[in-house]
Amino acid sequence: MSKNRPRSSANQRPEAAQRASGLTDLAALRDALKQSAAERERERAAAAKAAREAAADAEIFRREVGNVSPIAAAARATPHRAPPPALPLQTKRDEQAVLNEAISDEFDPEVLLDTDESLFYCRPGISHEVVRKLRRGHWIVQAQLDLHGMRREEAREALAEFIRETVKRGLRCVRVIHGKGLGSVGKEPVLKGKVRAWLVQKAEVIAFCQARPHDGGAGAVLVLLQPSPGRQGAARPERESGSAS
Repeated sequence: MSKNRPRSSANQRPEAAQRASGLTDLAALRDALKQSAAERERERAAAAKAAREAAADAEIFRREVGNVSPIAAAARATPHRAPPPALPLQTKRDEQAVLNEAISDEFDPEVLLDTDESLFYCRPGISHEVVRKLRRGHWIVQAQLDLHGMRREEAREALAEFIRETVKRGLRCVRVIHGKGLGSVGKEPVLKGKVRAWLVQKAEVIAFCQARPHDGGAGAVLVLLQPSPGRQGAARPERESGSAS
């Protein structure tokens, strides 16, 4: 029996140590809880103090200002802002392209026109035989533009558009009717000279001459156009001389 007692006391030592460690942990936890509670109490007290100060400031402000009433606002119309107009960008680009191809009123065609009783023109490098064939009706008139009653600017734009469209369609021979100017002030054929000046400036124009009497005579001009690429010969009623192409 005496031999077992020391063994029992040795087993009790670790248990005592565990109990002491557990008590230490509990004490630390208790301290932490106390510290947390104290911190919350300080925060609550600070918030209550701030609320009291704000209420006191508001009361002071109300006493200083006194009784007030809102200002009667005049009736106002609700502004209606119209949306900005849409910008026709493509139209502007098209107009700019037209301006880049514009034909000038200041150009003097007399430096290029061969003068006789009918006036004619052929582009440098083109044989005069082309003009003679044009006069004789070698090419059938495939389209015409009537500029009667148009103002100068309107007529210039119409002519430029007509030339572009006819070349695009592959047409070769067209008639432009400008009139004889009998209805103009002073009976001067204003458009007659302008049309010739404008035609000389168009690269698509190979040649032109005054129309024959039954085609309009002095009131019209026959125009031979450069064939568009890939469509040469498509609109020729009969074979032309090599110098016209």
